[in-house]
Amino acid sequence: MKTYYAHTLKDQPKESWEVLDTHLREVSELAGEFSYTFGATEWGKLAGLWHDLGKYADEFQNYLMAQNDMHIQEVAGKVDHTTAGAQLAVKKMGVPGHLLAYLISGHHTGLMDMFSEHACLDARLKKEVYPTPGAPETLLASTIPSPPSILMQAHQTKECGFAVSFFTRMLFSCLVDADFLATEQFMNPGQAANRPKKESDILKRMLEALDTKLDSFDKPKTLVERERAHVLEACKTKSSEPHGFFSLTVPTGGGKTLSSLAFALRHALQNGMSRIIYVIPFTSIIEQNAQVFKDIFAQLGSDLVLEHHSNTQPKEETERSRLAAENWEAPLIVTTSVQFYESLFANRTSKTRKLHNIANAVIILDEAQTLPVDYIAPCLAALRELTQRYHSTVVLCTATQPSIRKSEDFPIGLEDIREIIDDPIRLYHQLQRTKTEYVGMVSDQTLAEKLSLEKQVLCVVNSRKHAQNLYQKLGSDPAHFHLSALMCPAHRSEKLDKVRERLNETKPVRLISTQLIEAGVDVDFPVVFRSMAGLDSIAQAAGRCNRNGKNPDLGNVIVFDSEHQASEKYFRETANIAKQVLDMEPDPLGLSAVERYFTIYLWQQRSRWDQKNILGLFNLGQTKDAPYLFNFRKAAERFKLIESGQITVFIPYGDESKPLFKDLRNLAIPLHRVLCRSLQRYAVNIYPNHFYANERDFEMVRDEFPVLLCPEQHYSEDCGLTLPYESTPNPTLIW
Repeated sequence: MKTYYAHTLKDQPKESWEVLDTHLREVSELAGEFSYTFGATEWGKLAGLWHDLGKYADEFQNYLMAQNDMHIQEVAGKVDHTTAGAQLAVKKMGVPGHLLAYLISGHHTGLMDMFSEHACLDARLKKEVYPTPGAPETLLASTIPSPPSILMQAHQTKECGFAVSFFTRMLFSCLVDADFLATEQFMNPGQAANRPKKESDILKRMLEALDTKLDSFDKPKTLVERERAHVLEACKTKSSEPHGFFSLTVPTGGGKTLSSLAFALRHALQNGMSRIIYVIPFTSIIEQNAQVFKDIFAQLGSDLVLEHHSNTQPKEETERSRLAAENWEAPLIVTTSVQFYESLFANRTSKTRKLHNIANAVIILDEAQTLPVDYIAPCLAALRELTQRYHSTVVLCTATQPSIRKSEDFPIGLEDIREIIDDPIRLYHQLQRTKTEYVGMVSDQTLAEKLSLEKQVLCVVNSRKHAQNLYQKLGSDPAHFHLSALMCPAHRSEKLDKVRERLNETKPVRLISTQLIEAGVDVDFPVVFRSMAGLDSIAQAAGRCNRNGKNPDLGNVIVFDSEHQASEKYFRETANIAKQVLDMEPDPLGLSAVERYFTIYLWQQRSRWDQKNILGLFNLGQTKDAPYLFNFRKAAERFKLIESGQITVFIPYGDESKPLFKDLRNLAIPLHRVLCRSLQRYAVNIYPNHFYANERDFEMVRDEFPVLLCPEQHYSEDCGLTLPYESTPNPTLIW
């Protein structure tokens, strides 16, 4: 009997190669295990058994013989080994087989569209493929499983097309992760052995460590400390409820980070869940939150907390954490909104491997009000699927709860959201530490004069240009600071450290910043000025005022109209709605005011709820040859939360950056992951016309990295990048 192989080993005889039947059964078992959490074990197993059916073709085996030192991903582009399994699924299963066909045909290149001028499922199913004479009859005659209950439920909903496509995507995740891990076990057993191992009691031990940390805090003395204790107790109490949607509405400074974690760990243990996923909208604060968690769980191991974002530092990244980031195999994930939501709509294997580990998880959405209106319908649809059919819990954790509950005017909203805090209004009033005043139009000159009269003050404006102009009007002084995204992250961190030092020492400090300071940055000023913007932005700025309640009197938040409104068109719509609410509500930052603001904003944007028609890409067909009209590739291309079209440039800033740029210029050194991630600390994003107007000031290293040639001339210690031309930003969300 002829032996068929799945993988070869470089320079090794055939006796050491992996037998195809062994590989198929290993992938089958793993895929079945991964899909167990959403009731699709038999479907996962069958996808694993048939995914490499095409390798039973003589053409494929001959190619392996000739190219036994090549990895299968290289081979995959030479001989089609995925179509045979896809065609078998449709032949044996009929209509449901098309779902497995999507999985099998795309398990190397990614989920396809049904019809397309590019590679598509329709073309694959009509293709003449190599015969597979070696495929054993036991494999071809595998038992066809009944449709899982999750699929039957999906067909009963109005959103049937999206629900079935979501199931297909989750099953695809199980298959591709299983295939990768099984292949790695054979091809690279050393790396496979280095992957984090599951520990059945790890969440229990993490909860014990967290409780020990919380118990070590001093007994609450101040009002703020007492209210934080009440928030924690409410989280512990509500954690015993079944999975689903929860809302944690806690003002800034109310201790929601650790309290939400206490809820998540208890809730996960109560409901048999696997992990906690903490989703943060801004990369500027993800590291500080992750470090808090790492400190708490330090005694339990270094790989319990996985950071998955672009700014991870090499000194913080181990081989095990790098491997865990591929499929989120860790008990606590800290990631960005962009990474989380774009993964839910991705089609490539590298981005979808993690999806099955989002099932059966507690998902904490920090600052949930940052859901972008242009994508709010598909985002809410995905969250709804996770809670209804994948045994996940979603916690909407925010200081300014958006109005995203389902209503007659907001039919795409969420239902059955349980509030963890019994009386959020009382909590808001107890933790209120600021009063807000709207003063109308203020010129830059007058504003600079007002700021100069304050000993410690923060002023937040809407554009980089405005921040620089205002900073220059303040004049040179050791107490004056400027912060914007024209400064690289390493530089901004240094500036913030100096600002915090002066604040703690009660020295004069006047900080001019763009809205990046509002992204959870932990600073505490007695007075905050805020250029008019959306009410959520104003509330975030107010969160930097009297943050810790040290001032027994209320801190002052002064909202003003900028003289630069003509160049701030993007903020005009949200600013106008905020002004409406300011006229209607006695407390412009109260919960009723914020709810009114989001209600007006969302309800007025009905045409933008699914601006890119993402949901319209997943429909049921009317024929047996195309029963599922899914467009996975188009959806992935359209679903881009950040679409600024900016160009990333790199700044040689400070002594620590010198070895990195030396390695970058050394072509003998491979462009590895650690180097790329390290360089993110020295990156600045600018608009294309800004870049091309100053292109001569950059060296294009390795044909893809624009490195500033003369930082001493074009990069200021005070203001960051100071190229002579800055364009008006395009409308874009800042995440």
